[in-house]
Amino acid sequence: MINNAILSHFGLNPTGDWGPLTFYTNRRGKPVAFLKAPPTKPPTARQTYQRNAFRLVGRLWQTLTNQQRATWETASRTASLSITGYNLFLYYTLTNDTAAIRTIEQQTGLTLIT
Repeated sequence: MINNAILSHFGLNPTGDWGPLTFYTNRRGKPVAFLKAPPTKPPTARQTYQRNAFRLVGRLWQTLTNQQRATWETASRTASLSITGYNLFLYYTLTNDTAAIRTIEQQTGLTLIT
């Protein structure tokens, strides 16, 4: 692991792949970097399925109106969730956990699903 405290000291907070490194922020808010490690094997059928599912949810998110996306984001913030509205939408779309969404709707007074 490479310490990128110098970058964060200058106000830089890189995330994702940057040159030969991958950056992210850990749960304690500290930046972490490590050398990229390309896959050594092709993806399994389950990995391909999951990647396609995530891709589909991203496309579905883009079909929502700005107001609908804003409602998901507001619900996430209002319910003090540690995820974004997009991640909440992703969770619901992949799991169909209507009970969880109904609870969030009740707590926030917002309508997410009809």
